[in-house]
Amino acid sequence: MAASEPAPAPAPVADPEPAPVRKGRARRVVLTAVPVVLVLAAVAGAAAYTKVTVDDADRTVATQLWEKPAHDPGKDPAGDMARGRASTELSKLLLPVPAGYRLGPDSGTYGNDAEVSGRAAAAEMKEGGRGLSGRQRRDFEKRVDKLRIQGLAVRTYASDDNDLVVATQLVRMKDKKALRDLYTFRAGLFDSIGVLRDGPAIEGHKKNAKCFRDPKNGKQRIEGMFCMAYEGEVMVTFSASGVKPFDKAAVAELVKDQLNHITSPGEYV
Repeated sequence: MAASEPAPAPAPVADPEPAPVRKGRARRVVLTAVPVVLVLAAVAGAAAYTKVTVDDADRTVATQLWEKPAHDPGKDPAGDMARGRASTELSKLLLPVPAGYRLGPDSGTYGNDAEVSGRAAAAEMKEGGRGLSGRQRRDFEKRVDKLRIQGLAVRTYASDDNDLVVATQLVRMKDKKALRDLYTFRAGLFDSIGVLRDGPAIEGHKKNAKCFRDPKNGKQRIEGMFCMAYEGEVMVTFSASGVKPFDKAAVAELVKDQLNHITSPGEYV
């Protein structure tokens, strides 16, 4: 009986090629990291609202971000309400509606010109830690408590040309050092993401303001820009959405005026 031939050696297995990096990965990083940052400044609602408003616009006519009222608001005995409320210490720090703009759409549950207490603002910020582990969430909530939040105010602006909507929020805190640390952390986080484009510099506020633009996408008709800043004991956050060509210079001007208004309110009333 013939001896059986030795079995052929198995063919060498090629090293598997590295899995390609999926394009959606960077976006998932943004969607995971950004909400926590936005909740810290409570701007997510306004940004989402303006985006949906634009996306649902009728494309068969000229795009409008907000329908202009048929009649101008009547004169209010309490003052020029069309430029925004100024009845509290914090609301007075919000930039009055400038020429070329009007009060814009509601910012989530806040409305388009509102203020909430420090306790309510802190509670909302703590909601941003719901996705963290128990220990991480407790640490996150302690950090929020250390900010000693005094209040939050929101105001939205819509351009008279119906091509830009801007939402701004001010969060007042007692701990100025914690506020500066929070700004540095947030700016560094957005820089590290590496997906967002740098926005324009804010004149006179290069050290305490930073802006970012949405990733470039030629298919979208809407662009967005997000700015963070601080002045004194106030954290400032801007979220803007507009049709192309997006007027980033106009948004930067609003940010500059808002920061200047905090330090010299009388000059911008």
